[in-house]
Amino acid sequence: MTFHTGIPVTNQPSALADRIGRGLLALCALATLVAFANGIAILFDVEPDRVMSEAWRTLGYLVFVGLFTMIIVAPRNQRGPWELIFLHKIAITVFGVVAATSNTPDAAKTWPIDAGLVIATAIAYVLCRGWQGWRPSSASARSTS
Repeated sequence: MTFHTGIPVTNQPSALADRIGRGLLALCALATLVAFANGIAILFDVEPDRVMSEAWRTLGYLVFVGLFTMIIVAPRNQRGPWELIFLHKIAITVFGVVAATSNTPDAAKTWPIDAGLVIATAIAYVLCRGWQGWRPSSASARSTS
């Protein structure tokens, strides 16, 4: 433990903060699994010309479940999954807000869900100190273990 101006500085979050952050990520993964199940149901009722795009979207949910799971397992040893989630969820939220203003079906219902995932992931990022995966000391610890 290092001291700076008499205050202990640690690279690890408190156990409570880490549990809360990982719990939020688990809720995100669970919500994404529910979206996957809903996507499967939609596949049985979609027009034939939309089957491939719906399958692509539905199977993409499993990728996000995987990203959330990777982070839950090792939140401070990941380079990229946090940022990929932020990139996609912020982009789709912005797109959904814009699409909702032009009366695109489902946009008004879906963008708040993605916005919620952005917020929950951002809170987890802070609580779990997700940025530490990019520190050089984290990289050398990963390569030796």
